[in-house]
Amino acid sequence: MNRDLGVFCEDALYEGDALALLPQIPTGSVDLIVTDPPFAIDFKANRLNYNRKGSNVLDGYHEIPEEEYPDFTRQWIAESARVLSPTGSMYIFSGWNRLRDILEGIDSAGLTTVNHLIWKYQFGVFTKKKYVTSHYHILFAAKDPKRYTFNKVDHYPEDVWVINREYWKGKKKTPTKLPAELVKKILAYSSNPGDLVLDPFLGSGTVAVVAQGEQRHFLGFEIVPEYCNFARACLAGKAGKR
Repeated sequence: MNRDLGVFCEDALYEGDALALLPQIPTGSVDLIVTDPPFAIDFKANRLNYNRKGSNVLDGYHEIPEEEYPDFTRQWIAESARVLSPTGSMYIFSGWNRLRDILEGIDSAGLTTVNHLIWKYQFGVFTKKKYVTSHYHILFAAKDPKRYTFNKVDHYPEDVWVINREYWKGKKKTPTKLPAELVKKILAYSSNPGDLVLDPFLGSGTVAVVAQGEQRHFLGFEIVPEYCNFARACLAGKAGKR
């Protein structure tokens, strides 16, 4: 299939700001978007979370100021909705802190929220005065609520997914990483071989790596140069090696 992606190429990663790059994608050219955007929660990227050493975490995490987050969210979701094909859909990861902004961004872009999924992982960051957060929200939204890809992989597809985080002990890593199993499940339900999967906030590159392994085409953007290089190394099978 010869897909028109304007200045971009299929199966490629680009360094740059998603808000600048998304408008350059032709309208209606992406089948599925899977992304874990910044959360605007003053994230301490090098903190000793999840049994990791701060020295192993790549520098440069790009956070969005809290006061800018609502506009930022509306902009990138609106552009993402535009680039989706008529039967396209989107999975957006969110912590509970900024969930309202994500939901409002979906609504203002004219998308329909099909499901509100919960990803339950094995444990969260230790707390003293509140409950430990051990889940993420995943918003599954479609451009057309009557026409979107949904392959019923399981007979009884539940909306709570219990999938453990992945850890690379003693290896270089980005501050956050989606489990390959989680992304693979999303691709199985909401895409088909040959489809184009976009991640505008690439991070460690898991969405691109899994898409490549599942015979999907991919396109990814990442504003942090070190993370973009890391994602490219992941695609080449070299990341995480000392």
